[in-house]
Amino acid sequence: MKVMFWGVRGSLPTPLSPDQVRSKIAAVVQRIRPADLDSTRTRELFLAGLPPALFGTVGGNTTCLEVRTDDGNIIILDGGTGLRDLGVSLERKRDPTREFSLFFTHFHWDHLQGIPFFGPAWVKGNLLVFASPFPSVERIIREQMKPPYFPVTMDAMPATLRFVYLRGESVRIGGAEVRWKRMNHPGGSFAYKMTENSKSVIFATDSEVTDREFQQREENRSFFEAADILILDSQYTLEESFTKFDYGHTSYTMAVNLAVEWKVKTLVLFHHEPRYDDRKLFGIRRSAQWHGEQLGSRGLEILTAQEGLELIL
Repeated sequence: MKVMFWGVRGSLPTPLSPDQVRSKIAAVVQRIRPADLDSTRTRELFLAGLPPALFGTVGGNTTCLEVRTDDGNIIILDGGTGLRDLGVSLERKRDPTREFSLFFTHFHWDHLQGIPFFGPAWVKGNLLVFASPFPSVERIIREQMKPPYFPVTMDAMPATLRFVYLRGESVRIGGAEVRWKRMNHPGGSFAYKMTENSKSVIFATDSEVTDREFQQREENRSFFEAADILILDSQYTLEESFTKFDYGHTSYTMAVNLAVEWKVKTLVLFHHEPRYDDRKLFGIRRSAQWHGEQLGSRGLEILTAQEGLELIL
């Protein structure tokens, strides 16, 4: 499996402001020495040595992930504004894929905003399958794309649209199994676990982790234990989480605790707070790494979700 991140922000799109761009440029310029400009090699070394908060950005698009299975199927998780960029990338690469399976964690705005702008939906002969454990999946998705919220309805899309109410415990997409688990979020939200060739990825955005997820029950064990990648909501600091109880989001501290408890191999901090800039978010990663080490788990890899991040299993 290959996991590609197209949108990692929570709540609403958060593009870099002009002041933030100028600040990054100014900070980079202040670091340059004459020797750094001697040749192509020295310039590349200089850029490679910059902190990630300066050389790049986590991105401003809202939630969207692409999981490409080993047999070429594309699973899309949530349809935030990052969904548009995924469609643009597929068109640019002239990707031959004609079928797309879109699984939705829930239907808050930041998980739907990209649907009208997803290029493959406007290509005749393509098939888009919209799937969710919420029974009203078709009604909800169709109603977010009609006047006065949007000028045209989904009936205008040339692609074939199919809506699937997920029942039971799992479905198969090619050689991959997709399972789901209800999480704690206002109105409800579901985490998804994709397993292929004994490798597993869990996507659990918009989840407020509580003691329930730590309980040694078979449901938790079979879902979380020894996952290769856990992409988990970590919007808040621990201090913020004390004042935002029952908001439906998790602190990075609790995210690390869960990953350590269930012996997860890689934790990806996700659903970034829109008020946080790149410097703050990469600082959170360092704090999360320190917290993991204090728990005695030096083997846990912790990453900050960024647009363009690609993970291969």
